[in-house]
Amino acid sequence: MAMAVPLSARPQSPEGFYAINNQFLTSGPKGFTEFKMLVNEDMFVRMDLPGVPEEGVRVFLDRSKKAVIVYAEAPKVHTHDSTDRTYLTITGLICKCCEISNITTHMSDGVLRLLLSKSPIDPHRSSCIAFLGGPGFREDLRGTGPHRFPHGTDPNDPALTGPVLQPHPMAFPLTTMAYESKQLPDGKLYVRVDMPGVPSDNFTVSVTNGRVKVTGEAPAVGHDSSGRFYSGDVAMLSTPVDIPSHRIKTIAKNGVIGLLIPPF
Repeated sequence: MAMAVPLSARPQSPEGFYAINNQFLTSGPKGFTEFKMLVNEDMFVRMDLPGVPEEGVRVFLDRSKKAVIVYAEAPKVHTHDSTDRTYLTITGLICKCCEISNITTHMSDGVLRLLLSKSPIDPHRSSCIAFLGGPGFREDLRGTGPHRFPHGTDPNDPALTGPVLQPHPMAFPLTTMAYESKQLPDGKLYVRVDMPGVPSDNFTVSVTNGRVKVTGEAPAVGHDSSGRFYSGDVAMLSTPVDIPSHRIKTIAKNGVIGLLIPPF
């Protein structure tokens, strides 16, 4: 009988993981967030919140009209998930002359996309070109021109490639990673894999030479820089056999796929 065991994350190249936010991401924008200033000076923000359903996110405009607070809840995909997840973050203006005047939200497949508009507090002054920033965004990193990305938030930054994976900075528990596995008493292996942005029908599971592989394709939505592609082995059988994928029970929703792999 072939038993399934989890696989430790291994970098895809000598440089490390393509994206330190997710070991399964192989192409497309990296990072948990993406900030982009549009031609009309609105700010587009992408936030990966895997597991959060469309109705599970709340976005508040702070009383100061300088900050936007995001709170989201991700229930367990499967009863074998270790815990529910919650997300909390804040983003906002770093200038003193403008305020946020409008917020448009779109939540789908575990990704929140915000479109934030700003206007000058003094109607006799024009809007400045100050950018919005996420957690830890420093005043000295303010942009001085109409750059496409605020300084330090380019989703193609080489610094987002490396040998050490990062937990999700907005998630609670604080140790939340993109991969979770659990060996069950009946011999099955449960695996949870985060692939934010992937629709439920864009996941593929295969078993070749005893390796269980998951791929997912996330199309570009709204002002995303591009689509994203995920691929990686999530488990290995004790015997190198090929197994029809339909024998593995899967649950895919909200940018997360759960696999229940039985002994073969």
